[in-house]
Amino acid sequence: MLSEFSLIDRYFARRARTNTRRAVLGIGDDCALIAPAAGEMLAVSTDMLVEGRHFLPDVAPRALGHKALAVNLSDLAAMGAAPLGFTLAFALPKPREDWLEAFSNGLFELADRYGCELIGGDTTAGPLNLCITVFGSVRQSHALRRDAAQPGDDIWVSGTPGDARAGLGVLRGEWPQVPIDRADAAHFRHALEHPEPRVALGLALGGIARAALDISDGLAGDLRHILERSHVNAEIDVDALPLSAALARLPRALQLQCALAGGDDYELCFTAAQAQREAVLAAAQQAGGRVTRIGTITSSDMAGSPVAPAITWRDASGAPLNLTLQGFDHFHAD
Repeated sequence: MLSEFSLIDRYFARRARTNTRRAVLGIGDDCALIAPAAGEMLAVSTDMLVEGRHFLPDVAPRALGHKALAVNLSDLAAMGAAPLGFTLAFALPKPREDWLEAFSNGLFELADRYGCELIGGDTTAGPLNLCITVFGSVRQSHALRRDAAQPGDDIWVSGTPGDARAGLGVLRGEWPQVPIDRADAAHFRHALEHPEPRVALGLALGGIARAALDISDGLAGDLRHILERSHVNAEIDVDALPLSAALARLPRALQLQCALAGGDDYELCFTAAQAQREAVLAAAQQAGGRVTRIGTITSSDMAGSPVAPAITWRDASGAPLNLTLQGFDHFHAD
């Protein structure tokens, strides 16, 4: 039977020590010591993944290791920050060596890709629960804050939001009446279990975009966070939403449910001045990704008011659509 310290050393600490050392002091002391480069700020974010709430009990441990870090790197991407390191704390019902080997492989494959060093953490017995805190660095002038959107800004999204929510629907068997072929089902499941953090895009948008966030709880809900912090409204062209070929084969109502109200995509939603359109497209090309302009930030008189920000949904002709959409809520989810 593995002890706590042998578990940490075998599957995490040894592998962490093989990474490029960015921390002044990493695993092995009471605290890690880490600092950003001169002229940059430290960006810090924490995400918790709970079995049954954020992932299904039968998810492959390698995929879970990938996703646990990916959702945190996505937060750095949304801030335009470069990854430095992370801590890992988790509760595990039973220290199964095959599970730990696969989980740590998925975790470190992604960590190595982004040069993000494991610098500390904790482990204990209990229901499966994963908590990662990630550290990055960003120039103050390049930080993509939620409170920086301005009227007239374009609204952009990366990738094809909605695929992860479709993956959850397939795994839950939510739409038995909808024919979904095996290849599309596999595409949806991969999107759910292997999100790709848009770190390169976030870095490329520094100095170009204004406000940004990652889509973790659905575009309709997450965009409102930018609107609330920036005291603005938005108009969205629903027909401009970028859909994968697989999602486009679903009925239109499901397409919109997944693309607008679904979560777990970890794509970026950001705003930029209209004069920056060519620069945004060049940044996406540099990052090797896809971005799509889907709407416009509009003015609001809500500054200092309790009135909630408004999103006006329109079709390609500009006609308003009556859509009732909200993002995922961790305390009011099915």
